[in-house]
Amino acid sequence: MTDHTFTVPLDHADPAGATIEVFAREVVAPDQDGTDLPWLLFLQGGPGGKSPRPPVGAGWLGHALKTHRVLLLDQRGTGRSTPVTARTVNGMAPASLAAYLERFRADSIAADAELIRGALTGGRPWDTLGQSYGGFVTLAYLSQAPQGLRTCYVTGGLPGLGTTADDVYARTYPYMMERNAAYYQRYPGDVAVVRGLADHLDAHDVRLPDGDRLTSRRLRLLGNAFGMSDGFERVHWMLEGAWHGASLADGFRYEVMAMTGFVDTPIFALQEYTFDQPGRATGWAAERALAQHPAFAADADPLLFTGEMMYRWMFEEINALRPFAAAADLLAAAGDRPPLYDHARLAANEVPVIAAVYSDDTYVPADLQLRTAEQVGNTRVWLTGEYQHDGLRVSDGRVLARLMDMAAGRA
Repeated sequence: MTDHTFTVPLDHADPAGATIEVFAREVVAPDQDGTDLPWLLFLQGGPGGKSPRPPVGAGWLGHALKTHRVLLLDQRGTGRSTPVTARTVNGMAPASLAAYLERFRADSIAADAELIRGALTGGRPWDTLGQSYGGFVTLAYLSQAPQGLRTCYVTGGLPGLGTTADDVYARTYPYMMERNAAYYQRYPGDVAVVRGLADHLDAHDVRLPDGDRLTSRRLRLLGNAFGMSDGFERVHWMLEGAWHGASLADGFRYEVMAMTGFVDTPIFALQEYTFDQPGRATGWAAERALAQHPAFAADADPLLFTGEMMYRWMFEEINALRPFAAAADLLAAAGDRPPLYDHARLAANEVPVIAAVYSDDTYVPADLQLRTAEQVGNTRVWLTGEYQHDGLRVSDGRVLARLMDMAAGRA
């Protein structure tokens, strides 16, 4: 493994202006070191997620290292790149912070990647692997600099073209209703457990280790795990150990804090501003959509967990998000962002795009992904119901192997 740090413009439209750092880790198999291998750039999901820190070359990475030199990119704002956290933005005026955050969308990440390619590959195009939000970055990259790309692999991450945040939540709330039903069918005893916890939190001032109050609506954020293969079990085992006598157990409170704290991932909580809907403000779309789904009411029985939906109250009640509250309102009201995707260029695309679409994807609706596949030239899709959204991570390399076989004409 070789560490790289690059200095890039904060605003690529102003290359002589302020700069930030972007970190990336180069990984190569020991027996391939010194070999002139093609590059594979990994684009992590999120938004706001750092690249994985693999202990060994297993899983999808192990498969990729058979044929490629892999670059694990910490997208701007994450990991060892210049981070966006409550501490790093402390003291910034709301308008300045909102303007700063506008520079951390998929178009800027793609521009970073193209600069890095020029520094590492000797000008040769590289392959990309975009997981979830990494697929959004991939399409922004194809819109800006397709000459830098050889083959693009996407897993659970073809963004809807011309799709608004409202379009997404019109699908994901019903998906979450189905996932809640499946969860309670698997663990029927948790219906009473969740209601008992919510009633206790509504009646008592329960504090998390960082001082935040644990409310029933924050408890429901745990449902964001339901789109992953182990999500039901993660939540169930947490609930199983929730009580220590008549009080909530310390371990449970630590786990809830970690899963819902957004300490290193405020961009993930701000994700609505990363949607591509030029000329239209998001206006806290998830919160508006919640009112249209009475099954998610606070007094509903069973009480439903929410999913990858972000609400304004989070920026008032969660410590790591409070410094972003005023800027988040400005971002939610902004409707003058430039488009992330060049629809005409994507329609004429000649770079092979090979995508795995998960039919039961809770986070990126499959019907929107399939529609996008029809709108992007030279795109092939593998539609599968075998995996949840984390199929790339849990499949022991099989998902990436299938996509590479498709690219090579073997499948």
